[in-house]
Amino acid sequence: MAKTLTEATLTTRNARSNLAVGVHWRGIDPDVHLGYRKGKRGGVWLVRWRNGVGYRQERLGTADDEMREDTLDFNAAVKAARASVEAARIEARATADGPKLTVRYAVEAYVAERDARESKRKARPVRSDAGHRLERYVVGKEGKGKRAAIIPAPLADIVLHELSEEALLDWRASLPEALKTSSKQRLINDLKAALNGTYAAQRRRLPATFPSTIKHGLGASVLQSEEAEQVARDNQILSDAKIAEVLAAARDIDEIEGREGDLYRLIVVMAATGARFSQVIRLRVMDVQLEGNRLLMPASRKGRGAKQAMTPIPVGADVLNALRPILSHLGREEILLQRWLQQQIKGSIRWERKGRGPWQVPAEIVRSWSKIRKAARLDANVVPYALRHSSIVRGIRSGLPIRLVAALHDTSVAMIERHYGRWIADGLEDLAAKAVVQLIPQ
Repeated sequence: MAKTLTEATLTTRNARSNLAVGVHWRGIDPDVHLGYRKGKRGGVWLVRWRNGVGYRQERLGTADDEMREDTLDFNAAVKAARASVEAARIEARATADGPKLTVRYAVEAYVAERDARESKRKARPVRSDAGHRLERYVVGKEGKGKRAAIIPAPLADIVLHELSEEALLDWRASLPEALKTSSKQRLINDLKAALNGTYAAQRRRLPATFPSTIKHGLGASVLQSEEAEQVARDNQILSDAKIAEVLAAARDIDEIEGREGDLYRLIVVMAATGARFSQVIRLRVMDVQLEGNRLLMPASRKGRGAKQAMTPIPVGADVLNALRPILSHLGREEILLQRWLQQQIKGSIRWERKGRGPWQVPAEIVRSWSKIRKAARLDANVVPYALRHSSIVRGIRSGLPIRLVAALHDTSVAMIERHYGRWIADGLEDLAAKAVVQLIPQ
C-alpha cells in the first residue's frame, strides 16, 4: 500500500527555517513533488515524479534562505519543477519508440521521400534538388575519392524535442551571404517541410509547441526586406518582337544541332503558354486541341492541396502549326514533346542515338539556350524562365483580370501582385487613361 505524503510548509523562508535538517516534500501536481533539502546553512530545491514503479529525482537549485541573487523562491521552484518534469517526460517519449529524433533524421527522411517521388516521375533513380541543398547546408556529406567532405551544420545533431527558435535563427544567420534570396528561401522551405513532416509522423514523441518553433524560426518574414531580390527583373521581360527573335534563333540552333525540331517546339510552347518547363514536358498528344485552338496544360506540382488537373490555354494557329508535324505519328497518350536520347559508344568518344523519350530536366537545354541567347542578342543573364515572366506581363498589359492571368499561369494572385506589381500599375494606368473624357465644354 502506497504511503501517504506528509506535506511540509515550504512556501516562505520563515516556514522553512522551522523545519528540521533533512528532506521535506510537498505535492504540486499528481505524482509530482517539490522537495526541500535543509542543511545547516540553507537548503536546496528538489523535484521528484512518478517514473514507472518508483520515482525519479532531480536537483533544481539553491533556495533563497540566505541570499536572493541566483536562488529560487518557492514560486520559482514550483515553476522550475514543472518545467523539469515536462522536459523529462518529453525526452522519455522521444526515446521510447524508434530511432532518436534529430534534425538529421527529419532531413534524411524528407530527402528519401523526395528522391523516391522524383524517381517515380522520371522512371529512373534520381536525386532531388532538395537532397543536394540540404546536404550542402544542413546534414553534410562524407568525402569520397577526390570529392571533399561537406561538414554538417551544428543544427543537424540537435534532438527535435530540444530544438529552439534561436537554433533555427542561428542556422539561418550562418548561411552564406552570397546565397541568393530565392535560393535561400527554397532551402528554408525544404527544411521546414522536413521538420513539419516528421512532426506529423511522430507527433506523440514531440512537444505540442514544436510547430510554433518551426513557424517562428523559419518564417518567411525574416527574409523580406527592401533589399530582397525581384523575381521579375526588367531585363527578363521580353517584348513580343524580341520573343520572335528568340524563336527564330531557336529554329536555327535546332537545325544546326540536328535536333529535328525538338528544341524549337519546346521553346515555342514555353513562350506561347508561359508554363514552367516541368509542366510543358508533361503535355500529351491528347492535350493539343486543334479545333479549340488551345493546349490543356498539366497542373504544376508546386504548393499543397487539390488543384485543377488541367488548365486550358489559348494559343495561336502558328503554335499549332509548329506542333502538327509530330501529331500524326504519336499515340494520343504519348508525351507530346520528345527528343533523341544519346548513348556513348563503348570504348569510343562518339555518341549514337538510342531512341526517343521525353525531356527530363531544364539542364538539357542549358547549352542550346546559351546559343539562342547570343543569336537573339539577349543579356547574358536572361534565362528560359524569362519566357514565363514575359507571358505574365503580356497578359497584364493586355488588360486581362489578374485572377485570369494567375489561373492561366498556374500561380496565385498574391504571387502576381508581389512580383509584377510595377506592370500591374502600368496596365491599370493605361486602362484609366482610356476612360478619360473631355469634361469642359468647348
